[in-house]
Amino acid sequence: MKGPILLVLAAGMGSRFGGLKQLEGLGIHGETLLEYSVYDAIRAGFSTAVFVIRKDMETLFREKVLSRFSSHLECLTVFQEPNFMIDPALVPPEELQARTKPWGTAHAVLCASNIIDRPFAVINADDFYGLEAFNAMGAFLSAEDQQNKRDAAMIVYPLDQTLSSEGPVARGICTIQNGILKEIIEHTNIEKIDERILSRQSQSAEIELEPSSGVSMNFWGLKPTIFPELADYFMHFLKTKGREPKRECYLPMAIDYFIQHRGLIVHALTTGAQWFGVTYREDRTQAAARIKTMIAQGMYPEYLWK
Repeated sequence: MKGPILLVLAAGMGSRFGGLKQLEGLGIHGETLLEYSVYDAIRAGFSTAVFVIRKDMETLFREKVLSRFSSHLECLTVFQEPNFMIDPALVPPEELQARTKPWGTAHAVLCASNIIDRPFAVINADDFYGLEAFNAMGAFLSAEDQQNKRDAAMIVYPLDQTLSSEGPVARGICTIQNGILKEIIEHTNIEKIDERILSRQSQSAEIELEPSSGVSMNFWGLKPTIFPELADYFMHFLKTKGREPKRECYLPMAIDYFIQHRGLIVHALTTGAQWFGVTYREDRTQAAARIKTMIAQGMYPEYLWK
């Protein structure tokens, strides 16, 4: 029996980073963060990886990334096309052509709906999640009593371990009760200032957040039964916000809607995994140093794919 699928969202623009951070080499021999995720996913029993990319980055992605590990597991690619599932009556062609940003992570997941036929995990291409996280998610998705259920899962990280010293970040702050996600609220401007973690709601309003608050880093465990509901959610997004050129439809917000209105149960999986990423280009040095330390500690080989 095949293991679960790893769905990797790699079509982002990297506006804060200033480039395609999903292709940035951070390992000793130019390995990307994505490669460490794939390496850990293989160790956790995942047998297929599906990559959502943009058409204009296909050649570079295949040459710089897929060529390094495609012989180690089944690899498939799909494109996040701007016109996928877009009704011209909701978004006129001239407005669609002028749009410069992808439609967001919910739309990216839908782009892979035609080729995903079993439980799958969703991750960002430019985040490091840790082996413990993949082990926990792989076990959840592979459990026999989960195969025919609608239940979902997420990996939870403490807020204070997911910040950047280089500037504000966006995080989904979670309310969790008895291991079940009850609510997720997107905060788009979180920053640590003078030992306090503040979420700025506007120029005059701010909320202080607890360092131990659970956050989503977009590591979800889902079943194919989510696709019809996600498609309905995206259609509603198009009807209400589709003509706003910079609006994006986010997966965490869709899942929160399903929790509140559709009875979706999301298991919050807590592990000892350490998250890190590269929100800003200045984060690159620290991320590369952390990888080098893990290699020195024997957590990863110097050459992932040798």
